[in-house]
Amino acid sequence: MSVKSRAMSVKDSIARKLNEAFTPESLDVADESHLHEGHAGHRPGGETHFRVNIVSRAFEGKSRVDRHRMINTLLAEELAGSVHALAIRALAPDEQKH
Repeated sequence: MSVKSRAMSVKDSIARKLNEAFTPESLDVADESHLHEGHAGHRPGGETHFRVNIVSRAFEGKSRVDRHRMINTLLAEELAGSVHALAIRALAPDEQKH
C-alpha cells in the first residue's frame, strides 16, 4: 500500500471509487460515525459508519437489491476492513424527486 493511499480517508476512498465506477450525477458520502458512539462497531476516530446517496444512470433498470450489491461489491475492501455500517440510497436520474 502506498503512502498516498494510506493517507486517504475512508470517506475519500469511498467517494473516489463510486465516482470512478458509476459516474454519478450526484453523490454525497457522509461519515455518520459520531452518531454511533457507544454502539457496536464504533471506534475512536470514526470512519466506521457511512451514508451514501448516489444518483447514476448505472442504476437504470436495476432493482434496489442489485444496486446495493453493485455498491457493496465495489466497496468490499472497505466493508471487510474499517467500515462497520453502510446505508445506501441509490437512484437512477429519473427517480429523483424534484
